[in-house]
Amino acid sequence: MTTATTDPAPQTRNLDALRAEYESFRARGLALDMTRGKPCNEQLDLSLGLLDCLGRDFKAADGTDCRNYGVLEGLPEARALFAELLDVQPGEVIVGGNSSLAMMHDVVVQALLKGTTGGPAWYGQKPKFLCPSPGYDRHFAICERYDIAMVPVAMNDDGPDMDEVERLVASDASVKGMWCVPRYSNPGGVVYGRAVVERLAAMKTAAPDFRILWDNAYAVHHLVDAPPPLASLLAACAAAGNPDRAIVLSSTSKITFAGAGVAALAASAANVRHLVGGLSIQTIGHDKLNQLRHVRFFRDAAGVTAHMKKHAAILKPKFDAVTAILERRLGGKGVATWSEPVGGYFVSLDTPDGCAAKVVRMADEAGVKLTKAGATYPYGKDPRDRNIRLAPSFPPLAQVEQAMELVAICVEIAARERASA
Repeated sequence: MTTATTDPAPQTRNLDALRAEYESFRARGLALDMTRGKPCNEQLDLSLGLLDCLGRDFKAADGTDCRNYGVLEGLPEARALFAELLDVQPGEVIVGGNSSLAMMHDVVVQALLKGTTGGPAWYGQKPKFLCPSPGYDRHFAICERYDIAMVPVAMNDDGPDMDEVERLVASDASVKGMWCVPRYSNPGGVVYGRAVVERLAAMKTAAPDFRILWDNAYAVHHLVDAPPPLASLLAACAAAGNPDRAIVLSSTSKITFAGAGVAALAASAANVRHLVGGLSIQTIGHDKLNQLRHVRFFRDAAGVTAHMKKHAAILKPKFDAVTAILERRLGGKGVATWSEPVGGYFVSLDTPDGCAAKVVRMADEAGVKLTKAGATYPYGKDPRDRNIRLAPSFPPLAQVEQAMELVAICVEIAARERASA
């Protein structure tokens, strides 16, 4: 996180001049959208080879005809590919449909209705989830949908505040789960440190059926050549004597086609059996043709790594533009801090307290849509009204630059007006 100075009322620019600059942006009639972390068209084009890589050979390595029913756990070669990517064993992997969010949803709903390998149904127990914040709004939406109480936990530079996490899980048996985006967190781009992973695996929990939903959505989405390592939570949990604690999730949604990727889940053998039991009621098999074409397209984890470098070449200039403009326009003025991620899809921007909603509103009125203020906190309520998630992936670079010039102006106006109020 880049840290600004603490001058409460910087006078480096005339406020009237800033307002005039803002009005000039309004007059342009912009219509730019930085609300969600979608791949841009150039990224989607990188995977066009998926469309014809099968030809008329629909057979998996073991002879399975992928046009037909069956194989609930996923094709063996697809399980092996995800095992490489997630640092787990192939037998610990279930390869599903196109959406890891759908798999997370199913894990939670199954636990609510049928329990887990470690206990009875959560329904009726008034379950709670720990929610490292700022975090991912769709995780929070699942909890809100099913009346799972959410407990925010602060994020540090190496992951969630583990002292607070350990206190909460040890003292309250209704704390049944925890959301984590371990590399790179949404929106801050934090990578969980080894010590954090080991503490999560080994901590004492009042609930014997406590689960960590480890949403490793950005496991291979690096912007640098030497990415920070991430310890395997599944291995750490097994070593700590809590093998069933971790449910690891990922997908190729931001690797290949966002609407037609492949999702996967990794867990202990007991959890895999339990979850496949639920799957057998929902489906007679996921889209194995899609699984097969992904394996044929990439071949192995090295193929994915090479592919992701092409993504980085498209994305990195956009992320560089965000941080460069924030630094040029706001650096040293005491009006904002921001993350400088080395992977993932977002930049986290913190304004002074009480300013985020105003910044988002001002930007929208001038033609730039941002994620709603508060979205990165449970129930959509940022207690300090300061965090804004920036999503630079989808717009062209020139539009990212325009949008960030405007956002920086809005931040400075809001901060200075609040300081002088």
